[in-house]
Amino acid sequence: MPILSLLIFLPLLATALILALPTRYKSSYKYIALAFTAIQFVLAGICYAQFDASKTGVQDLAGYQFVEQLSWIRLDLGSIGKLEIDYLIGIDGISMPLLLLSAFVMLMAIGASWNIQKSPKGYFALLMVLNMAVMGIFCALDFFLFYLFYEVMLLPLYFLIGIWGGARREYAAIKFFLYTLFGSVFMLLIIVGLYFSVINPLTGAHTFNMIYMMNPQNYLEGSIFGWEGYQEILGVSARLIGFIVLFFAFAIKVPIVPLHTWLPDAHVEAPTPVSIILAGILLKIGGYGIIRICYSIFPDMAALSNWWLGLIGVVSIIYGALNALSQKDLKRMIAYSSVSHMGFVLLGIASLTAEGISGAMFQMISHGFLSAALFFLVGVVYDRVHDRNIYSFRGLAQIMPKYTGYVAVAFFASLGLPGFSAFIGEAFVIIGSFNAESVGTGLPRWMAIAGSIGILLSAAYLLWTLQRMFFGQIRLKGGESWSNALTDLNSREQIILFPTLALALLLGVMPTLVFNNLNASVLNLVSFIQQFI
Repeated sequence: MPILSLLIFLPLLATALILALPTRYKSSYKYIALAFTAIQFVLAGICYAQFDASKTGVQDLAGYQFVEQLSWIRLDLGSIGKLEIDYLIGIDGISMPLLLLSAFVMLMAIGASWNIQKSPKGYFALLMVLNMAVMGIFCALDFFLFYLFYEVMLLPLYFLIGIWGGARREYAAIKFFLYTLFGSVFMLLIIVGLYFSVINPLTGAHTFNMIYMMNPQNYLEGSIFGWEGYQEILGVSARLIGFIVLFFAFAIKVPIVPLHTWLPDAHVEAPTPVSIILAGILLKIGGYGIIRICYSIFPDMAALSNWWLGLIGVVSIIYGALNALSQKDLKRMIAYSSVSHMGFVLLGIASLTAEGISGAMFQMISHGFLSAALFFLVGVVYDRVHDRNIYSFRGLAQIMPKYTGYVAVAFFASLGLPGFSAFIGEAFVIIGSFNAESVGTGLPRWMAIAGSIGILLSAAYLLWTLQRMFFGQIRLKGGESWSNALTDLNSREQIILFPTLALALLLGVMPTLVFNNLNASVLNLVSFIQQFI
């Protein structure tokens, strides 16, 4: 059974069904989206259950699982050579957890969309197209196919923010689109350069196959990104330029400082379900792209540049945490906390150690569902009183005890309390970064120490917010009308939140549920890169 193709294209079937149904059946759109996303989640669960943790993946196609390969485009371009593009998809230990995470977060987003009233046909159709593109990104092993899914993802997000967002939705949507498109345009130039540098050893044709791009023997001598001969552009190694351009294209998604400014605006203006997707899935595409493409295709440049990447990670951790500490808008505070937490991902990747990269992957998974839960919790209050200012609320624990309990657990899980998933991810990143110097990767230990300061700062802004909003005497900006409107969590909201926080506890106690599938691929990647140190 082509299980990955089903995972990718099931949402397109849902889109067609939603668009085909007349508007008088608009109440059924959300049920269609929910049913197809639930089936998709089950399929992702089957992939997880059948996944062989011993296979290595990365630069070896035989190490990938559920592989599907079909000839797609074949052209003879005369003197330029033959063009070869395949429909090539597969997953390894790096993509498998993110695939399951994406299906889980999309299910949360559909549940959070239950009360959408404005143009539900367009909203749920766009959500399903976005779902398709995200799944395709994590499965694609042909660079042309990857780029296609990557670009398709932008359009639904642009319209979801620009139409269903807040008062400054057009500004936020355009800013998000321009930032991401800026990275994508230059990424395309590198893709074309790689295409002309690499040949399929079986056919002699130029290819977009990412697996072939990871093998130095497939590069033409004298080509722009070739390993033989020292190719330069304006006196700088072409391979270094290619690595830097691709890194910044994905770093915009992470996002790193100073390329992060689109994120707070997009989160503040986006509707709650879109914020859930942005934090839970979109940011992970940036980290995944750095590992899958930058580090795997340019391992020599990854070994050369890791000090700078570690520095960027540390700056993002501390800068994001300090900004979160100064925010009055609850949603903006959580958005800046995402910048800080994703800085740990970059620091772990830069360590070039098995512990650090495994920790970075675990941090992406943990942050994916915890940030989704946090944005959903913000949406609960905003839907009731249309206010997110931290100082507009006090004493919420007396009015909404269930809500307070979920917020407290989500905050403690996010700040890295032992027993929760975030602690495992951040601890492994710090261990890997601290150990990097002793194994010769060139990352100084002060970066690990500086990164740990971010954990302290995250405890400060999350606990301070908890104290300001939920404890003390009741004081609400809207007075009695707010007190009546602030009803506690209903059954639908608890059904969405409970699995998320239970998962944070489960992975905090049993991290092997993720690490077992990661281990072989991460060890393979680390050994692949460390030969260039």
